[in-house]
Formats: sequence, structure tokens, C-alpha cells
Amino acid sequence: MMNIESFREYCLNKKSVIETFPFDETTLVMKVLNKMFAVTNLEKEFSITLKAKPEDVVKLIETNKNISGAYHFNKKHWINIKIDGSLSNRFITDLIDNSYNLVVSSLPKKQQNLILRK
Repeated sequence: MMNIESFREYCLNKKSVIETFPFDETTLVMKVLNKMFAVTNLEKEFSITLKAKPEDVVKLIETNKNISGAYHFNKKHWINIKIDGSLSNRFITDLIDNSYNLVVSSLPKKQQNLILRK
């Protein structure tokens, strides 16, 4: 089952990713070129907030009891995944990849090229 450390390691192994604490000392935010793609709280029950395509958000929420609209985020574009062992690591890492790729694809071409060269 994925935990905070495996989540951190997985995200930090992606190109141009940094970890930050822009809100407080317990909310870990993963960013690619200063754009958020993943968020978790280090003190609360382990869950991950990720960006998703609006059509995927609806489908994911309808088909997975552990996925909901993300609290304090635009629920049209962000989901929250409760990590309790019922979802496979592969499914979770695919959602992380999708979030990362969505954010990268929204960056200006010059920044996208910087990431691709690394």
C-alpha cells in the first residue's frame, strides 16, 4: 500500500518536481515548474489531492468510493483520493502521472521543452 514516503519518492523522481510547504508546515505540495500537481497533509489521514480532466473527475467520483471532489480546490478539476489499501498502487500512480502530465501540458511550450530536455 502506498504511504507518504513512497508518494514523495514517486513524485520527486519526475522531471522538474520539487516539494514545498506554501500553506503551512503540514501540507506537502508537489510542484512542476512552480505549478501544483499533488497535495497531501502529513498529519491527517493519508489522502492525495490531484488534478484531473473534468470528464475524468465525474467518472472517478462515480466509480470509486475512495475518490471525491477535493476540499478547498475547484471540484471540477481536482480530486481527493483516500489511501486505505483498497486502490492499487498502479491505479494511484496512474492518477499521479495524469495530474503531472496535465499540469505539464498546460505550461508554455518553452517550459515544456525545458522539462523534456532534463
